[in-house]
Amino acid sequence: MNCCGLLTAQEEPVPLKSVEVELEVRDHVATLVSTLNYENKEDKPIEAVFVFPLPGDAAVCHFSATIGQKQIVAEVKEKQQAREEYDDALSSGQQAFLLEESEQSPDIFSLSVGSLPPGESASIRLEYVTELAVQADDGLRFCLPAVLNPRYQPQGSEDASVQVTSVPASQVPYSLSFSARVSSPRPVSKVESSCSLDPLQYLNTEQTQATVKLAAGHKFDRDVELLIYYKYAHQPSAVVEAGQASAKPGTLMSDPAVMLSLYPEFPQAVMSSVASCGEFVFLLDRSGSMRCPMNNSGKLETRIGSARDTLLLLLKSLPMGCYFNIYSFGSSYEHIFPKSVEYSQETMEEALKKVEDMGANLGGTEIRRPLRHIYSQSCIPNQPRQVFVFTDGEVRNTKQVIDLVKKNSGSHRCFSFGIGQGASTALINRLAKEGGGQAQFITGTDRMQPKVMQSLRFALQPAVVDISVTWDLPKGVSVTVHSPPITALFQGQRSLVYAQLTGQSSEAAAEGCVTVKYSLAGHPSQNQLHFSLKPAEDTGLTVHRLAARSLIRSLEMEQREDGAQQDGGVKKKVVELSVQSGVSSAFTAFIAVNKGDGEVIQGPLVRRNVPTPGASGSKQPRRDPLLQLVSLQKASGCWVLDPDLAAALGKTSEEVEKIKPSAVNQEVWATILALIWLHGFKMDAQEEWELLAMKAASWLRAQNAPCMSECVEAGNALLGCNVQKDTVGL
Repeated sequence: MNCCGLLTAQEEPVPLKSVEVELEVRDHVATLVSTLNYENKEDKPIEAVFVFPLPGDAAVCHFSATIGQKQIVAEVKEKQQAREEYDDALSSGQQAFLLEESEQSPDIFSLSVGSLPPGESASIRLEYVTELAVQADDGLRFCLPAVLNPRYQPQGSEDASVQVTSVPASQVPYSLSFSARVSSPRPVSKVESSCSLDPLQYLNTEQTQATVKLAAGHKFDRDVELLIYYKYAHQPSAVVEAGQASAKPGTLMSDPAVMLSLYPEFPQAVMSSVASCGEFVFLLDRSGSMRCPMNNSGKLETRIGSARDTLLLLLKSLPMGCYFNIYSFGSSYEHIFPKSVEYSQETMEEALKKVEDMGANLGGTEIRRPLRHIYSQSCIPNQPRQVFVFTDGEVRNTKQVIDLVKKNSGSHRCFSFGIGQGASTALINRLAKEGGGQAQFITGTDRMQPKVMQSLRFALQPAVVDISVTWDLPKGVSVTVHSPPITALFQGQRSLVYAQLTGQSSEAAAEGCVTVKYSLAGHPSQNQLHFSLKPAEDTGLTVHRLAARSLIRSLEMEQREDGAQQDGGVKKKVVELSVQSGVSSAFTAFIAVNKGDGEVIQGPLVRRNVPTPGASGSKQPRRDPLLQLVSLQKASGCWVLDPDLAAALGKTSEEVEKIKPSAVNQEVWATILALIWLHGFKMDAQEEWELLAMKAASWLRAQNAPCMSECVEAGNALLGCNVQKDTVGL
């Protein structure tokens, strides 16, 4: 094959040349500007279609095209109207650009560049704002998704759909440049990434501003992930932003908006007293659809397979002294033990044997009966009940299921996980809301394990109840909150509240105050945050756009939950808000037409799909080495020195035995090696093994074994790592 220029897998020329990304992070909010440069090297006019991923909670707020010296800024319009304008422009020989969010998934966008004449270049600028999620180690995570697994994408008419063109990462025919600027009131301590970065450059002596770039030669084999760490991790904060003078009075965009970032700090004494107890009931969907693949990447991992791996991690991470049981359901239901049993090596092994044999073979999705059975069992004194529900389906009786959870909300917390695209958002969100837990969705390329382990961390915290948020504002100022009410609080998790402020205060230095009250393990507590009502100077409209996005997402969910009973009123509200704020939604799209100098583009249009990097690999996956190591851990937290452990570490039994310091017993040595391997090779999956590693470290401390430093040194030498003793918790 000897062709010049950019080609797709079908050897068609590719018009996308390069992608330039600039990221601006202010504290925990990121603004991203992406420039896509297209060039038509063919001898006929083309339409280029590029389907690409964005973070699911991004507020896309600007889209423009530059052709030659001319810039055309797109407007937000109702989706069908935007599509018609695009088609009309193309059929009359004009240039047009359309950007729309997928109806199936808010994290997939499709960009159509229409009527690019031969030899012409166009540069597309796309901007979005998003909040950065807090990780378990207090880092803030930004992710630029590069890998898009092929999914069908509705394009134009209702029934036609376009297959995403996907190529191996090594053959992506366009380049990516990426730079980030980070600023915060607190010093930036470090920025880490899964990709190679050029060194962090500080811009001032206080180290509160820094820049970082992606090293040259990035391969599109992974998402670009940044982890940003500030000194003095997370403080509650409030940002007030002035309204837009040109906006229609009385709307969200015209009034000042406020973003509150709340981090409740729980008393240490309460937190440590309850970490090792609880009754954990896992309820797993085994209906036929759980046989489906986790995503469309061509990988063979099924939903039920991923759920089995997740149960392995959960069972290894439970604390000694707790109780547990596993239920599974389809048209009927089963349980492993008649009632919850104490967690021990024997009960854990028995449960894992049964989990290994679980298939997606129980028919439909009847979740109410197993829940009723769980609630009919009396609670175990001093072991708070935590129910984890895993399902990929829709249920017909959502309301009755929710009512049942609500009725029993005093006796348990419910953590829910929606697996795959078909999971009912109404069911998953409301199970967690009424059950005082947390809802998580596992879609696209998400891995189930980190999300579930985060929920287990939260489940090990005492329940926070009776949460209320009250505002105290100066006379003449009132507040409208645009975020869903806070129904659960967890240590280490941020709660964001967006609100609109109406009216004026006569005081020069006016202040507001927000009080969050709650009860924790029977102790009433409250956190207060005082803030100035003076708008920040330099945030533009970031807070307004995030507030609009938060309200749009809530309304879209309402539309999905009550779709059948509605007269289109909610959809109309979403379209209005989306158009006013310039933030995209499921029901709107960005459209730009180059009315230009009236020259009509001649000739039939040729369509070119721009390929995106796909996840590679279609062979039957070997068991994940991490899960192999985890499966060998004992309930107490230790590992045993045997040939299986040596194989999981990639060594022979002789190599592992030979270097063992003589004064140390075999279990201590095996456990230190396992911890070094986790810290040395699996930091990218730390959320998945953190709890079981803490259990291992506390087991090691209890052994009070001699010469730990010598063991860690010998283990590093054997495994080729450089892990410090205090890193593994010794």
